[in-house]
Amino acid sequence: MEAFYYMVFGVLGTIVAITELSKSNKDRINTSQPFNSFKNNYLVVYSLMMAGDWLQGPYVYYLYTTYGYSKGDIGQLFIAGFGSSMLFGTIVGSLADKQGRKRACVTYCITYILSCITKHSPHYKVLMLGRILGGIATSLLFSAFESWLVAEHNKRNFDQQWLSLTFSKAIFLGNGLVAIISGLFGNMLVDSLSLGPVAPFDAAACFLAIGMAVIMSSWTENYGDPSESKDLLTQFKGAAVAIASDEKIALLGAIQSLFEGSMYTFVFLWTPALSPNDEEIPHGFIFATFMLASMLGSSFASRLMARSSLKVEGYMQIVFVVSAASLTLPILTSFLVAPSEEKGGGISFAGCLQLLGFCTFEACVGIFWPSIMKMRSQYIPEEARSTIMNFFRIPLNIFVCIVLYNVNAFPITVMFGMCSIFLFVASILQRRLAVIADKTKTEDWSPLRERDAEAEPLTEA
Repeated sequence: MEAFYYMVFGVLGTIVAITELSKSNKDRINTSQPFNSFKNNYLVVYSLMMAGDWLQGPYVYYLYTTYGYSKGDIGQLFIAGFGSSMLFGTIVGSLADKQGRKRACVTYCITYILSCITKHSPHYKVLMLGRILGGIATSLLFSAFESWLVAEHNKRNFDQQWLSLTFSKAIFLGNGLVAIISGLFGNMLVDSLSLGPVAPFDAAACFLAIGMAVIMSSWTENYGDPSESKDLLTQFKGAAVAIASDEKIALLGAIQSLFEGSMYTFVFLWTPALSPNDEEIPHGFIFATFMLASMLGSSFASRLMARSSLKVEGYMQIVFVVSAASLTLPILTSFLVAPSEEKGGGISFAGCLQLLGFCTFEACVGIFWPSIMKMRSQYIPEEARSTIMNFFRIPLNIFVCIVLYNVNAFPITVMFGMCSIFLFVASILQRRLAVIADKTKTEDWSPLRERDAEAEPLTEA
């Protein structure tokens, strides 16, 4: 079965290469030199930030086990991380609108570096502190950087369509190529060089420090609403009012929570799904394959967003339906394929089918990230961008904490079924968002049509 892994990886790699190299002028966006310099600077920083994040991921659980902690203890540490992101992260991330997005990005680097340092201690309380710091950093990573980019892009008067190019490239590099390289680099540090499970965290701290130096030396500060009259509570109220009063923002938040909740649940489920009888599977290679599928998705997304005739709100409906269908494969294979009773060995036939479905889901993830970023840039008001984006993460973190706490309480097929339902609901909400967005544009054009109609008789006269 090893040939199967190589075949899937090779096919995906070939498709990614063909997709990138075969782009025509219709698939490319013509930009300016100042924008390219701005975009490349952001991509370097974002890639360094994501390297700092990806290097840690595969070794957090493993490190805790080497310190002798049980599955229950480790579960509490993970819950603490998501809970911290929900509580403290929302507050710290929201301060970016008032105190400055650049400052928030630097805070992310410092917070995550401190979190990496705590991994050197085997003491549970120190590790818990590290998880709390990591939760805060995660909130900043997924709000402050995007908020800074959108504000700076607009401040420099770049074309709005160019923003989608930066988003798709950031996901292609940061969530694809950098993830694969980080996985291989971490594996080299731990296994080939035998530097121990803490080594990837030290390497992550170095990348974060380099990225922080680039931010401090080349980025300018921007704000959402810097007025001193607004305290944090007023910001929260303003963000809540914006979400409640604008159905487009509320729908966007619900769509994001449903998809990301399913995505994070999938992270916990794919290993037991592919090895229900303790089959030996190459976790690192499968992870790299998933990231390659995500790269393929982001490459498709860049093509889709380059065409002005295609609307993000339209094609994302299809993406959510496909992603929902892909996560039903574990349920279908449990009914249609006879389960293997043999313990150990290689991946089963059902596992192979599921792996193909999971790669399809990861491709949808690759399309989702730049597309949701594009929609957020369109619908979320600038003065409260970071605050609202962190509000969106509250239901997500609550959901993940509940899943983590009850991960062993339900059969894996039930969990996948729940994710599929969530994704299907997301497609329905996306349809509603598309209808509202079209209606809004029609209303915006109506006064212009009336003005033109009134002007026509004058022209004829």
